[in-house]
Amino acid sequence: MNIFVHKAAVGRIAQSVEIDGHMLLADGSLAENGDDLGPNPHALLDAALGACTALTLKLYAERKGWPLENADVRIRHEETPGFYTLHREVHLLGPLDDEQRTRLLEIANKCPIHRVLSGDISIDTKLV
Repeated sequence: MNIFVHKAAVGRIAQSVEIDGHMLLADGSLAENGDDLGPNPHALLDAALGACTALTLKLYAERKGWPLENADVRIRHEETPGFYTLHREVHLLGPLDDEQRTRLLEIANKCPIHRVLSGDISIDTKLV
C-alpha cells in the first residue's frame, strides 16, 4: 500500500491524501484554523475503525451463511490528556439469533483495525 500526503491545491491547511490511486481530502475544521474541506485526521482514524468493523462483520456473516443484511457502525471519541477513547456502537440488521449476534460482537473486537489500535504501535519517522 502506498499513501502519499501533500498540500492540497485548495484551502489553507488542507491535505490531499492519495491511497493506491484513491484520492481524498483531509482538513481541519474552522475552529482548528482549517477550511473544513474534508474530515480531520482524528475523524479519518475513527472512520477506519468503523469501516473495518462493518466490512469484517459483513464478510464473516457471508462466509457463515448468516442473514446479516448490514452492520451500521457509529464511532465517537473522547480525548483527555494522555488518553484517546473510541466509543463504537454496532447495529446489526437482519434476522440473526442471539448466538449469532454474540459471535458477531466477538468478531467486531477482532477486526484488523481494532487489533492495531488495541496493540502496541510504533512509528518510525525519518527525514528524506
